[in-house]
Amino acid sequence: MAGIRKLLLEESLALGPNWRHACHVLLYAPDPGKLFGRIPLRYAVLMQMRFDGRLGFPGGFVNLQDESLENGLNRELVEELGEGATAFRVERAHHRSSRAASGQHVVTHFYAMRLSQEQLAAVEIGAPRAKDHGLEVLGLVRVPLYTLHDDVGGLPAFLENAFIGTAREQLLETLQDLGLLESGSVFKH
Repeated sequence: MAGIRKLLLEESLALGPNWRHACHVLLYAPDPGKLFGRIPLRYAVLMQMRFDGRLGFPGGFVNLQDESLENGLNRELVEELGEGATAFRVERAHHRSSRAASGQHVVTHFYAMRLSQEQLAAVEIGAPRAKDHGLEVLGLVRVPLYTLHDDVGGLPAFLENAFIGTAREQLLETLQDLGLLESGSVFKH
């Protein structure tokens, strides 16, 4: 995207008071299930349908004068995902990247955290009771990490959806970097 550049975390925090900061996280857990009894799911990766009809990751704006990036992100997770998000805590060690959109004076900080199957299930079960459910968040979705034999269904079709900002790029980079995809399973696009 034009006007967006990657920054080191320290650089982004030194930009000054005229910049707003938003934090989002990719939550994932191992998934031993098989679709139709034959297609390995490998991992469950959560995204959410936002109020604007686009896909994104849980999180939101944080106020650095009142809270750290991670404290703000964890607060947002409870608001958007409910009580299931209190069973874990996103920390600085989960930080993956920061990007600055100079025209908007917004820095986005992206995190990724592996959960247990039980923690992820608790998030999915509790999300409809979260404060922001039905308002900012319309629902959670799992990212299909497979490609069907037609080379369209699964992840390639999912990637045709509308994503907010750089969420699509963050998803693909993180899936690849963390080894959550089988080699060559989607990067035909």
